[in-house]
Amino acid sequence: MPKLGKAAEPFAFFSRLNLPELTGLRAATLPQLLGLIKEVPGSCIYHHTHSFLQQHDAFVSEPLNDFAYWASSALGDVRLGEKLAGIDTVQFSSLHQIREAIVSVIEAHLKESPLAKFRFAGEGEEFHFVKSVSFIYPINRQAYTLREFLEILRLVSVDCIYFHFIEAKLRLEHVDNDFSSWIRLSLGDSETAEMISRLDPYTQSLEGLKNSIVVILEKRIV
Repeated sequence: MPKLGKAAEPFAFFSRLNLPELTGLRAATLPQLLGLIKEVPGSCIYHHTHSFLQQHDAFVSEPLNDFAYWASSALGDVRLGEKLAGIDTVQFSSLHQIREAIVSVIEAHLKESPLAKFRFAGEGEEFHFVKSVSFIYPINRQAYTLREFLEILRLVSVDCIYFHFIEAKLRLEHVDNDFSSWIRLSLGDSETAEMISRLDPYTQSLEGLKNSIVVILEKRIV
């Protein structure tokens, strides 16, 4: 493992505020849902696949998405709901890939079960598309060393963790989470960066994710 050093460029910490916004688009049948999924902006796909994770105090054993829940509860298509819930979100590095995976599952289901297109959601149970509007802002904290990075990380909110670890990678299409990228490229510590990259944000709370990163850094610094 390389010696701890000082980066030429600091890591600048940012945080975010998120506001859900109704689009006015809705679907009452599976074909309608499929058509809209293909057309809505990525911010809609993001909201409906990550809204569960943005509830910071919530922990779920399996990643949920709104499409899976609606298919099961509103359409009564439990089989499709299970297929959609089975999409492993963590394997994708962009919203485009997530969208394509959802489309693929629904199209395959319609071919296998042609009668599924005749299922209708009851009045008031239509799928309403919502988009996620994020406001990103600096928190005026910078780190040049791994020790400084750890000290600041202990203090930041889970919104900061969410932005750098999840949102920046998916919505801004960064190659990796911001923490690992900086540690690898600016500090030259690929081993620590890889340990952080391997953390799964979808199977723990954001506070748990933060604590996991802190533990990795503490072991590196001690």
